[in-house]
Amino acid sequence: MLDIKFVRENPDVVDKACESRQNAHWDRQRFFELDEERRSTITEVEALQAQRNAVSKQIGQLMREGRRDEAEQAKAQVSANKERISQLDDRRAEVEKELFDLVAAIPNIPHESVPYGVDDSDNPEVRKWGEPTKFDFEPKAHWDLGPSTGMIDFDRGVKLAGTRFYLLGGAGALMERALINFFIDEHVKAGFKEWWPPVITNYDSLFGTGQLPKFDEDLFHVSGGMYLIPTAEVMLTNIHRGEVLDGDKLPLWYTAFTPCFREEAGSAGRDTRGIIRVHEFDKVEMVKFAKPDDSMNQLESMVAEAEHCLQKLGLPYHVVSLCTGDLGFSATKCYDLEVWLPSYNNYKEISSCSNCWDFQARRANIKYRDPSEFKGTRLVHTLNGSGLAVGRTMAAIMENYQNADGSITVPEALRPYMRDMEVIKPQA
Repeated sequence: MLDIKFVRENPDVVDKACESRQNAHWDRQRFFELDEERRSTITEVEALQAQRNAVSKQIGQLMREGRRDEAEQAKAQVSANKERISQLDDRRAEVEKELFDLVAAIPNIPHESVPYGVDDSDNPEVRKWGEPTKFDFEPKAHWDLGPSTGMIDFDRGVKLAGTRFYLLGGAGALMERALINFFIDEHVKAGFKEWWPPVITNYDSLFGTGQLPKFDEDLFHVSGGMYLIPTAEVMLTNIHRGEVLDGDKLPLWYTAFTPCFREEAGSAGRDTRGIIRVHEFDKVEMVKFAKPDDSMNQLESMVAEAEHCLQKLGLPYHVVSLCTGDLGFSATKCYDLEVWLPSYNNYKEISSCSNCWDFQARRANIKYRDPSEFKGTRLVHTLNGSGLAVGRTMAAIMENYQNADGSITVPEALRPYMRDMEVIKPQA
């Protein structure tokens, strides 16, 4: 969430930011109407309170002097002031709620280093690792390799839960678990603290990270006004909601595995085959809390950590910098790591690493204290990144490590996690 004072003093910056994000907009006129009403209401209340206090002091004196009629008039004025103040306080609460909701719907301001663009076709490549896999046979897509090896059962997944769900079996279930453990172990070795959070969350947590209220239709609702989490970012970031952190302990590096649940509203017709875009998937997430002057460095190191995992798995990928038109709601800068998928003959997103600046921290009220640098408290910067999306990683392994006989070679880094399995053979 942006600072209301910043919005008031920099409306042209907000206009430009919303314009650069293509589909974003804000009601500038209504903002200033509400802001002016709020401030005028505060001014009137302060004047009435001062008048009430002054008159209240006179009542006792008037009574002592026997000026009862004047005292009663003064009491009536105090009562009228009190009623008017109450009305103004109620109106102020309404105005502040509408003003808060208006500002909460404004996306973050893109960092000055973010390239301008309309959509993902305008995302510039930052670097590339490895070369697209070449085959001397006709390669298969993971949605064909899965059933033939017994790793994925699409039909029974649909029978159990519906479209965009799938069932893993045998080596598929084993590889899913292996990838989760591999990612967590790599992150912990790098210095991340592991957490095991709930997968059901509340409105305040989803508001804090920016999913609510804007993306309500993308969430799975459960009873009691609760939600299934779309990503562990929600839980890891909100661990410190409403807290003041010790500046000497920053940055904090957190990681967690969770299932993730997304309605995928608005994605009809996109990636309908396979396990690239589904309603439930596993992901290992990275989250950081950093001082403002260090957050961009922390973003680069987060991207490097995700790259490290891909490199250990030997998967070709490239890194792109998201342009303004493709930037997420809460992010001020974001990199996507896209892995090579032969079935698409292209790269496909497997990790997204974002610096949210103080946008989420303001929504979730996460601050830090550093007496050696400043008095009081300041908002931290929050960062998040996939490290990595497990299903998409499995799809990439299946497609890039497939052999002419329909078998799949297990990457060396995963073999200790898969009972030293070297090859997954097709079923007879």
